[in-house]
Amino acid sequence: MKLHNPSAVIFIPDGKPLADALPRITHLGIGAHQDDLEFMAFHGILACFAREDRWFGGVTCTNGAGSSRSGPYANFTDEHMMAIRREEQNTAAVIGHYGAMIQLDHPSSAVKSPTDPALKDDLREILTNTRPQVVYTHNPADKHDTHIGVTIAALQAMREMPREQRPQQVIGCEVWRDLDWLTDDQKVIMDVSGRDNLAAAINGVFDSQIAGGKRYDLATLGRRAANATFFDSHATDSASQLIFGIDLTPLVTDDSLGIIDYVCGFIDQFKAGVRGKLAAKLGAL
Repeated sequence: MKLHNPSAVIFIPDGKPLADALPRITHLGIGAHQDDLEFMAFHGILACFAREDRWFGGVTCTNGAGSSRSGPYANFTDEHMMAIRREEQNTAAVIGHYGAMIQLDHPSSAVKSPTDPALKDDLREILTNTRPQVVYTHNPADKHDTHIGVTIAALQAMREMPREQRPQQVIGCEVWRDLDWLTDDQKVIMDVSGRDNLAAAINGVFDSQIAGGKRYDLATLGRRAANATFFDSHATDSASQLIFGIDLTPLVTDDSLGIIDYVCGFIDQFKAGVRGKLAAKLGAL
Protein backbone atom coordinates (compact mmCIF):
# COMPACT_ATOMS: atom_id res chain seq x y z
CA MET A 1 0.00 0.00 0.00
CA LYS A 2 1.52 3.31 -1.09
CA LEU A 3 1.16 6.21 1.33
CA HIS A 4 2.49 9.74 0.91
CA ASN A 5 4.62 10.05 4.03
CA PRO A 6 7.62 7.73 4.55
CA SER A 7 6.99 8.20 8.28
CA ALA A 8 3.48 6.71 8.07
CA VAL A 9 3.14 3.59 10.23
CA ILE A 10 0.90 0.56 9.81
CA PHE A 11 0.60 -1.44 13.02
CA ILE A 12 -1.09 -4.86 13.11
CA PRO A 13 -1.69 -5.71 16.79
CA ASP A 14 -2.02 -9.48 16.30
CA GLY A 15 0.94 -9.69 13.91
CA LYS A 16 -0.98 -10.86 10.86
CA PRO A 17 0.64 -10.19 7.47
CA LEU A 18 -0.60 -6.93 5.94
CA ALA A 19 -2.17 -8.78 3.01
CA ASP A 20 -4.35 -10.72 5.45
CA ALA A 21 -4.97 -7.98 8.01
CA LEU A 22 -6.35 -5.21 5.82
CA PRO A 23 -9.03 -7.10 3.84
CA ARG A 24 -10.63 -8.38 7.05
CA ILE A 25 -11.52 -4.84 8.19
CA THR A 26 -15.31 -4.42 8.33
CA HIS A 27 -15.53 -1.22 10.40
CA LEU A 28 -13.07 1.61 9.71
CA GLY A 29 -12.58 4.71 11.84
CA ILE A 30 -10.97 7.76 10.22
CA GLY A 31 -9.91 10.33 12.82
CA ALA A 32 -7.79 13.44 12.79
CA HIS A 33 -5.79 12.98 16.00
CA GLN A 34 -4.56 10.24 18.24
CA ASP A 35 -7.49 9.44 20.59
CA ASP A 36 -10.24 10.68 18.24
CA LEU A 37 -11.10 7.11 17.24
CA GLU A 38 -11.60 5.99 20.81
CA PHE A 39 -13.82 8.98 21.60
CA MET A 40 -15.98 9.00 18.47
CA ALA A 41 -15.91 5.47 16.98
CA PHE A 42 -16.31 3.34 20.12
CA HIS A 43 -19.45 1.89 18.58
CA GLY A 44 -17.36 0.31 15.83
CA ILE A 45 -14.63 -0.80 18.23
CA LEU A 46 -17.26 -2.46 20.41
CA ALA A 47 -19.03 -4.08 17.44
CA CYS A 48 -15.79 -5.85 16.52
CA PHE A 49 -14.27 -6.50 19.93
CA ALA A 50 -13.24 -10.15 20.44
CA ARG A 51 -14.90 -11.16 17.17
CA GLU A 52 -13.39 -13.16 14.33
CA ASP A 53 -15.99 -12.18 11.73
CA ARG A 54 -15.68 -8.40 12.28
CA TRP A 55 -12.55 -6.29 12.61
CA PHE A 56 -12.09 -2.63 13.45
CA GLY A 57 -9.44 -0.68 11.61
CA GLY A 58 -8.20 2.74 12.69
CA VAL A 59 -6.73 5.61 10.72
CA THR A 60 -5.17 8.60 12.47
CA CYS A 61 -4.41 11.32 9.96
CA THR A 62 -2.20 13.86 11.77
CA ASN A 63 1.16 13.62 13.51
CA GLY A 64 0.19 14.96 16.96
CA ALA A 65 2.73 17.78 16.90
CA GLY A 66 0.22 20.43 17.95
CA SER A 67 -1.07 18.56 21.00
CA SER A 68 -1.78 20.53 24.14
CA ARG A 69 0.72 19.84 26.92
CA SER A 70 1.17 20.81 30.54
CA GLY A 71 2.08 19.13 33.82
CA PRO A 72 4.60 16.33 33.24
CA TYR A 73 4.48 16.94 29.49
CA ALA A 74 4.89 20.73 29.58
CA ASN A 75 8.48 20.72 28.31
CA PHE A 76 8.10 18.03 25.67
CA THR A 77 9.22 18.99 22.17
CA ASP A 78 6.95 18.43 19.20
CA GLU A 79 9.08 15.45 18.16
CA HIS A 80 8.85 13.87 21.61
CA MET A 81 5.11 14.48 21.80
CA MET A 82 4.62 12.94 18.36
CA ALA A 83 6.43 9.79 19.47
CA ILE A 84 4.45 9.55 22.71
CA ARG A 85 1.11 10.04 20.99
CA ARG A 86 1.91 7.46 18.32
CA GLU A 87 2.78 4.95 21.02
CA GLU A 88 -0.41 5.73 22.94
CA GLN A 89 -2.50 5.18 19.83
CA ASN A 90 -0.92 1.82 19.15
CA THR A 91 -1.48 0.80 22.77
CA ALA A 92 -5.18 1.62 22.42
CA ALA A 93 -5.25 -0.54 19.28
CA VAL A 94 -3.88 -3.48 21.28
CA ILE A 95 -6.40 -3.04 24.09
CA GLY A 96 -9.26 -2.60 21.63
CA HIS A 97 -8.24 -5.63 19.53
CA TYR A 98 -8.06 -3.57 16.34
CA GLY A 99 -7.37 -5.41 13.12
CA ALA A 100 -5.04 -2.62 11.97
CA MET A 101 -3.92 0.82 13.10
CA ILE A 102 -2.63 3.22 10.44
CA GLN A 103 -1.01 6.53 11.38
CA LEU A 104 -0.52 8.75 8.34
CA ASP A 105 1.65 11.42 10.03
CA HIS A 106 0.33 14.41 8.09
CA PRO A 107 0.81 17.88 9.60
CA SER A 108 -2.45 19.60 10.51
CA SER A 109 -1.69 22.37 8.02
CA ALA A 110 -1.81 19.87 5.15
CA VAL A 111 -5.06 18.32 6.42
CA LYS A 112 -6.72 21.74 6.61
CA SER A 113 -5.50 22.79 3.16
CA PRO A 114 -8.25 22.83 0.49
CA THR A 115 -5.69 22.28 -2.27
CA ASP A 116 -3.45 19.50 -0.90
CA PRO A 117 -4.73 16.10 -2.13
CA ALA A 118 -2.28 13.96 -0.14
CA LEU A 119 -4.68 12.94 2.66
CA LYS A 120 -7.53 12.22 0.27
CA ASP A 121 -5.25 10.03 -1.84
CA ASP A 122 -4.00 8.15 1.24
CA LEU A 123 -7.55 7.54 2.44
CA ARG A 124 -8.64 6.30 -0.97
CA GLU A 125 -5.70 3.86 -0.94
CA ILE A 126 -6.66 2.61 2.52
CA LEU A 127 -10.36 2.31 1.68
CA THR A 128 -9.54 0.41 -1.49
CA ASN A 129 -7.37 -2.06 0.42
CA THR A 130 -9.79 -2.56 3.30
CA ARG A 131 -13.24 -2.23 1.67
CA PRO A 132 -15.06 -1.66 5.01
CA GLN A 133 -18.81 -1.99 5.35
CA VAL A 134 -19.05 0.89 7.86
CA VAL A 135 -16.94 4.04 8.14
CA TYR A 136 -16.86 6.37 11.15
CA THR A 137 -15.38 9.84 10.77
CA HIS A 138 -15.87 13.33 12.17
CA ASN A 139 -19.21 15.03 11.77
CA PRO A 140 -19.16 17.90 9.24
CA ALA A 141 -20.64 20.33 11.77
CA ASP A 142 -17.63 19.85 14.09
CA LYS A 143 -15.95 23.08 15.17
CA HIS A 144 -12.35 21.84 14.81
CA ASP A 145 -10.87 22.83 11.43
CA THR A 146 -8.61 19.78 11.27
CA HIS A 147 -11.58 17.50 11.90
CA ILE A 148 -13.45 19.14 9.03
CA GLY A 149 -10.42 18.64 6.79
CA VAL A 150 -10.43 14.93 7.58
CA THR A 151 -14.17 14.59 6.96
CA ILE A 152 -14.00 16.29 3.57
CA ALA A 153 -10.96 14.26 2.51
CA ALA A 154 -12.70 11.04 3.56
CA LEU A 155 -15.90 11.88 1.69
CA GLN A 156 -13.97 12.87 -1.43
CA ALA A 157 -11.92 9.67 -1.26
CA MET A 158 -15.05 7.52 -1.03
CA ARG A 159 -16.68 9.39 -3.89
CA GLU A 160 -13.68 8.60 -6.09
CA MET A 161 -14.06 4.87 -5.52
CA PRO A 162 -16.09 2.64 -7.86
CA ARG A 163 -19.67 2.63 -6.58
CA GLU A 164 -19.66 -1.09 -5.84
CA GLN A 165 -16.63 -0.66 -3.56
CA ARG A 166 -17.97 2.19 -1.46
CA PRO A 167 -18.96 1.59 2.20
CA GLN A 168 -22.56 0.69 2.94
CA GLN A 169 -22.80 3.14 5.85
CA VAL A 170 -20.86 6.31 6.69
CA ILE A 171 -21.37 8.02 10.05
CA GLY A 172 -20.18 11.47 11.17
CA CYS A 173 -19.46 11.35 14.91
CA GLU A 174 -19.25 13.65 17.93
CA VAL A 175 -15.97 15.07 19.20
CA TRP A 176 -15.61 18.87 19.17
CA ARG A 177 -19.34 19.43 18.85
CA ASP A 178 -22.08 17.10 19.95
CA LEU A 179 -25.10 16.20 17.83
CA ASP A 180 -27.99 16.43 20.28
CA TRP A 181 -29.37 19.31 18.16
CA LEU A 182 -30.33 16.91 15.38
CA THR A 183 -33.98 15.91 15.45
CA ASP A 184 -34.38 12.44 16.95
CA ASP A 185 -35.36 10.87 13.65
CA GLN A 186 -32.18 12.24 12.06
CA LYS A 187 -29.78 10.90 14.68
CA VAL A 188 -27.75 7.76 14.10
CA ILE A 189 -28.13 6.35 17.61
CA MET A 190 -25.23 4.17 18.76
CA ASP A 191 -25.85 2.33 22.03
CA VAL A 192 -22.55 1.56 23.76
CA SER A 193 -24.00 0.76 27.18
CA GLY A 194 -22.50 -1.79 29.53
CA ARG A 195 -18.87 -1.54 28.43
CA ASP A 196 -17.68 1.42 30.47
CA ASN A 197 -14.67 -0.61 31.61
CA LEU A 198 -13.43 -1.10 28.06
CA ALA A 199 -14.16 2.53 27.18
CA ALA A 200 -12.24 3.72 30.23
CA ALA A 201 -9.33 1.43 29.40
CA ILE A 202 -8.81 2.69 25.87
CA ASN A 203 -9.60 6.33 26.72
CA GLY A 204 -7.23 6.29 29.66
CA VAL A 205 -4.27 5.24 27.51
CA PHE A 206 -3.83 8.82 26.31
CA ASP A 207 -2.02 10.08 29.36
CA SER A 208 -0.18 12.78 27.44
CA GLN A 209 -3.50 14.56 27.01
CA ILE A 210 -5.19 13.63 30.28
CA ALA A 211 -2.27 14.41 32.58
CA GLY A 212 -1.29 17.09 30.11
CA GLY A 213 -4.34 19.20 30.83
CA LYS A 214 -7.45 17.77 29.09
CA ARG A 215 -9.79 15.31 30.85
CA TYR A 216 -11.11 13.81 27.66
CA ASP A 217 -11.69 10.50 29.43
CA LEU A 218 -14.25 11.97 31.81
CA ALA A 219 -15.81 14.28 29.22
CA THR A 220 -16.35 11.50 26.71
CA LEU A 221 -18.14 9.16 29.10
CA GLY A 222 -20.06 12.13 30.52
CA ARG A 223 -21.32 13.13 27.09
CA ARG A 224 -22.47 9.59 26.36
CA ALA A 225 -24.30 9.43 29.71
CA ALA A 226 -25.92 12.81 29.05
CA ASN A 227 -27.02 11.67 25.60
CA ALA A 228 -28.71 8.64 27.14
CA THR A 229 -30.47 10.56 29.91
CA PHE A 230 -31.60 13.56 27.87
CA PHE A 231 -32.56 11.63 24.73
CA ASP A 232 -36.19 11.03 25.70
CA SER A 233 -37.94 13.36 28.14
CA HIS A 234 -40.99 11.14 28.58
CA ALA A 235 -39.47 7.71 29.19
CA THR A 236 -37.12 6.07 31.64
CA ASP A 237 -33.63 5.47 30.27
CA SER A 238 -33.29 2.38 28.12
CA ALA A 239 -29.54 2.93 27.70
CA SER A 240 -26.80 4.29 29.91
CA GLN A 241 -24.35 5.37 27.18
CA LEU A 242 -25.32 6.72 23.76
CA ILE A 243 -23.24 8.21 20.97
CA PHE A 244 -25.04 10.28 18.35
CA GLY A 245 -24.02 10.40 14.72
CA ILE A 246 -25.09 12.09 11.52
CA ASP A 247 -25.79 9.91 8.49
CA LEU A 248 -23.28 10.76 5.75
CA THR A 249 -24.14 7.73 3.61
CA PRO A 250 -26.18 9.75 1.07
CA LEU A 251 -23.11 11.89 0.35
CA VAL A 252 -21.21 8.73 -0.60
CA THR A 253 -23.92 7.00 -2.59
CA ASP A 254 -25.10 10.11 -4.47
CA ASP A 255 -22.29 12.18 -6.00
CA SER A 256 -24.74 14.86 -7.08
CA LEU A 257 -25.46 15.90 -3.48
CA GLY A 258 -23.60 19.02 -2.40
CA ILE A 259 -21.83 18.56 0.92
CA ILE A 260 -22.56 22.09 2.13
CA ASP A 261 -26.24 21.99 1.20
CA TYR A 262 -26.67 18.52 2.71
CA VAL A 263 -25.16 19.47 6.06
CA CYS A 264 -26.82 22.88 6.26
CA GLY A 265 -30.14 21.21 5.53
CA PHE A 266 -29.99 19.63 9.00
CA ILE A 267 -29.21 23.01 10.52
CA ASP A 268 -32.13 24.60 8.65
CA GLN A 269 -34.46 21.92 10.02
CA PHE A 270 -33.19 22.55 13.56
CA LYS A 271 -33.82 26.27 13.10
CA ALA A 272 -37.29 25.61 11.70
CA GLY A 273 -38.15 23.36 14.64
CA VAL A 274 -37.09 25.94 17.20
CA ARG A 275 -38.92 28.69 15.35
CA GLY A 276 -42.06 26.57 15.09
CA LYS A 277 -42.22 25.81 18.82
CA LEU A 278 -41.68 29.45 19.73
CA ALA A 279 -44.23 30.66 17.21
CA ALA A 280 -46.83 28.18 18.44
CA LYS A 281 -46.39 29.32 22.02
CA LEU A 282 -46.31 33.02 21.24
CA GLY A 283 -49.34 32.65 19.01
CA ALA A 284 -51.31 31.26 21.94
CA LEU A 285 -50.64 34.28 24.13
